[in-house]
Amino acid sequence: MEILKMLGQILLLVLGFVFMIKGADIFVDGASKIAVKCNIPEMVVGLTIVAMGTSAPEAAVSIKAALSPEGAGITVGNVLGSNIINILVILGVTALIAALPIKKNTLRIDIPFVIAASIMILGMGYFDGVLSRLEGVIFYIVFIIFLVYLVISAKKGNSESDSIVITEKDKAPRLILFIIIGLALVVVGSNFTVNAASYIAGKLGMTERLIGLTIVAFGTSLPELVTSCTAAKKGQTDIAIGNIVGSNIFNILFVAGTTMLITPVQFEKNFLVDGIMAIVAAVLLWVCSVRKKRLTKPGGIVMLAVYAVYFAYIMYKNYMS
Repeated sequence: MEILKMLGQILLLVLGFVFMIKGADIFVDGASKIAVKCNIPEMVVGLTIVAMGTSAPEAAVSIKAALSPEGAGITVGNVLGSNIINILVILGVTALIAALPIKKNTLRIDIPFVIAASIMILGMGYFDGVLSRLEGVIFYIVFIIFLVYLVISAKKGNSESDSIVITEKDKAPRLILFIIIGLALVVVGSNFTVNAASYIAGKLGMTERLIGLTIVAFGTSLPELVTSCTAAKKGQTDIAIGNIVGSNIFNILFVAGTTMLITPVQFEKNFLVDGIMAIVAAVLLWVCSVRKKRLTKPGGIVMLAVYAVYFAYIMYKNYMS
């Protein structure tokens, strides 16, 4: 009976990921087309709605977990874990498929911005063990500054967005329905994910922190993994690093910031190692890319090896200490 219940929870976990990923996709499609119909520049849509939509699974899970008495570990673990996986695993795997060019602005501004944001969340959380609403306001201010930079950079021709095609079927009522359905799927999916993850964590002897850093973080990073690997196979390698770096900034400033504004988030002392690893991952990406202005296969191998060591460490600490 217990085995059947565990299998049921695993099924709910997978279903939660599917709902969130599909819901975010439907939401982005509907919201983007509505925005273009309202004469909002496509460039701005691509840099805001689309980017926030890809962070919707992380946001939904983090907010749901933060509001659950037992889920605080999942909240911080999901943000830090997603950022670590995005760089070390997703870019590591993508670099094995094809060398990834990296733009000058990404090296000079975006990656240092990720490093600074990672230091922010680690410093603020570790200092007093809580990420407060006031700190959430600070995150949002920095987030707005980053958005302004993105728009200015795009206007100067340093950023591109995908073309948003409007068809005759795309009537306003239909698009609004898409937005509602997309958001509903994300919310329902986050409920399934957090509840199932908490149950599985308890039964497998995993802490909320560990399951947030691994299972939940990987599940919410699936859109980035699929997008990056598909782009690399199609030869569209110029978008991979920029998308991942942008996603990491959104995860910290938008996802963590939104969660903190809704409710203060507990920051366990154990997250010190994970916060440092998030910083190390961003620094490693910069080091592996700065000389040749591209992330090559050797760099990808190093990044995957670093993640393997980190993964082995957190599993050891969970089960052996």
